[in-house]
Amino acid sequence: MPDRPIRLFGDPVLRSPSDPVKLPADERVRALVTDLVDSVKVPGRAGVAAPQIGVGQRVFSYNVDGEVGYVINPELVEVGGEPELVEEGCLSVPGFYFPRRRYPYAKVRGVDVDGNAIEVEGTGVLAQALQHETDHLDGKLYIEGLDPEVKRDAMRQVRAADWFRR
Repeated sequence: MPDRPIRLFGDPVLRSPSDPVKLPADERVRALVTDLVDSVKVPGRAGVAAPQIGVGQRVFSYNVDGEVGYVINPELVEVGGEPELVEEGCLSVPGFYFPRRRYPYAKVRGVDVDGNAIEVEGTGVLAQALQHETDHLDGKLYIEGLDPEVKRDAMRQVRAADWFRR
């Protein structure tokens, strides 16, 4: 399947906590996972959460350093190190990158489409993606976690963007 269009800032699905996927996964969930994996394979993408393609289910895909995968019902179970300022962007807030504090290590636990337990952990960009995509599933966008002064400027810039829908 081709990659799905990405929902943009202002779309209510991005602000709503996602529903857990009921297991065992049915064909709709398998199709969703396929769509997420296809969508994250587009060059320049590190992760895509189901709400970003308009589906309020707790699933995301990732693509970091050639490692492509997905997690159903992920829970962020561990972070480590001192939070660091990293430049972060989001497909749902296209064209912008802002400094955001993220832990340099993260681990998520969830399941695959067959209900088997899986764990994904990493440092650097993978840790950032795991935190970012889990936030999406909780109905949070990365700009919410910006330092207050940066957030004010970021919101001003986003509202002035050509794609921003009022």
